[in-house]
Amino acid sequence: MKKTLTSLLLVLTLCLGIFAMAGCGTKEMPNFTMPEGGFDVNAPVTITFYHTMGENLSTVLDYYIKDFNELYPNITIEHSQVGGYDDVRDQISTEITVQNQPNIAYCYPDHVALYNLANAVVTLDQFIDSDLEITLADGTKVPMGLTDEQKADFITGYYEEGRQFGDGKMYTLPLSKSTEVLYYNKTFFEANNLTVPTTWEELEDVCAKIKAIDKNSIPLGYDSEANWFITMCEQMGSPYTSNDENNHFLFDNETNHEFVAKFREWYQKGYVTTQEILGSYTSGLFTTTAKDKVKSYMSIGSSAGATHQRPAADKKGNYPFEVGIAPIPQIDAENPKAISQGPSLCIMQSADPQEVIASWLFMKFLTTNVNFQAEFSEASGYVPVIKSVENDEYYANFLSKADGGKQIAALSAKVCIEQVDSYYTSPAFNGSSEARDQVGALMQKCFTADAGGDVMAMIKKAFADAVAECEYKS
Repeated sequence: MKKTLTSLLLVLTLCLGIFAMAGCGTKEMPNFTMPEGGFDVNAPVTITFYHTMGENLSTVLDYYIKDFNELYPNITIEHSQVGGYDDVRDQISTEITVQNQPNIAYCYPDHVALYNLANAVVTLDQFIDSDLEITLADGTKVPMGLTDEQKADFITGYYEEGRQFGDGKMYTLPLSKSTEVLYYNKTFFEANNLTVPTTWEELEDVCAKIKAIDKNSIPLGYDSEANWFITMCEQMGSPYTSNDENNHFLFDNETNHEFVAKFREWYQKGYVTTQEILGSYTSGLFTTTAKDKVKSYMSIGSSAGATHQRPAADKKGNYPFEVGIAPIPQIDAENPKAISQGPSLCIMQSADPQEVIASWLFMKFLTTNVNFQAEFSEASGYVPVIKSVENDEYYANFLSKADGGKQIAALSAKVCIEQVDSYYTSPAFNGSSEARDQVGALMQKCFTADAGGDVMAMIKKAFADAVAECEYKS
């Protein structure tokens, strides 16, 4: 409820701010227009960058800012950590109303949709496809835009996220990404001759076998109900949401009712729990080794959280069991689908076109620089957004050490990279985050509610209520 109220207040703040600007005769937020002279490499310009990086990642960023300044000594980068992702969104939403927003920001698609209520985000197509040249400090001329090789180097699913806003325009570039993966107790699986599941049917069978071996266990923990729901829609080719302004919320349909009913059966049999139902991350069940605690032997969670899916080592540095990592189960293993997560970058409108161009140059540097992408990936647990990092000696050495213990982050990255053709994104619009919240809450409700003898009637009502909430709050 608190999250919903926050979202409503943000929308109201933006709308009131836009109305006030118009009513007071204040100029509306300017759209970016490329100046005739292009970018002035001799004029000092300062750009601000909001992100969520802690000290270790900020150290990596600072190192590469020095490299960037060797190319563009006239551009000063001022960056700051603004709490978590929602904190970045909240602060920028407030600052937009007084036209004091940063130049670049970490973002998720629904953040961009919110900012665009005030037309606050610069579209990137004019930069990506630009045939202008920039003169570097040493006199070298380089393209302002992306070369064909650079465009092709982006992992397609990550890159296309920037176009999920209904108008075909590019609003973001990916910085670093993650997905969901299946963590499993490899030691337990091998000892009990269990096969790692590749489909949901196989997963159900494995859960039944684990329950027979350890009747007190909850075989599977799934952290995000919302991700589970949205991923099933994608895997089954079933509607979830749309950018159609008159029909955003499409998830109330028979196909979706049926998979929720199936997974309710799993929950009722004790096969699965989720973060919201458990009240904490399900990795706690997966990593526990206490004999008197309920255990799970599989966990579906973020690939970036691999170190949290590893049990504590003993005093000699040995782990009580080895963790295996695999792609999440599929409806069709030949046509896999996995969610794309993690921060992208957007550029905010500015009255000074030199700031906008400088922001683009810095964005391009971070997203296409192989060395930065490699080092940032190792430090963050996220994976690079460009394919060429795989050929980087530094990163190849990192991946070569992958194992289910000390180097579990490298193992997680390897699994992510191996399924680069699986990633999907959902439509982004003002209200898309509400849809996500509602389907997550719907899963929890349908798993735990007393159906009163008519499970499908309860599920259908839960779906109808969720759509009504989305329409009311969007």
